[in-house]
Amino acid sequence: MLRMDLYNVLISPVITEKANTVAEKNEQVVFKVLKQATKAEIKAAFEIAFNAQVETVRVLNVHGKAKRFGRFNGRRDNWKKAYISLKPGQSFDLASNQK
Repeated sequence: MLRMDLYNVLISPVITEKANTVAEKNEQVVFKVLKQATKAEIKAAFEIAFNAQVETVRVLNVHGKAKRFGRFNGRRDNWKKAYISLKPGQSFDLASNQK
């Protein structure tokens, strides 16, 4: 994949209570990624964007919730979440990174 395309793989960080707990305990970071992204692409994109070495990547497909819009039934989009484990001693700062 091209270098510019790798910048589009990571959509946004997931900021939840569970994600914060995982980050503190296991030195992992949670990101929302493209649905068609592979583990290798996610790893390469994170290493290029944040200059931190990645040990493993785990992905999870999140199914969209069924919702009602007035009298119509609808569904939110499915999306993919990636748990990125950093190598020991590695860290990254989300706020200081600029694309």
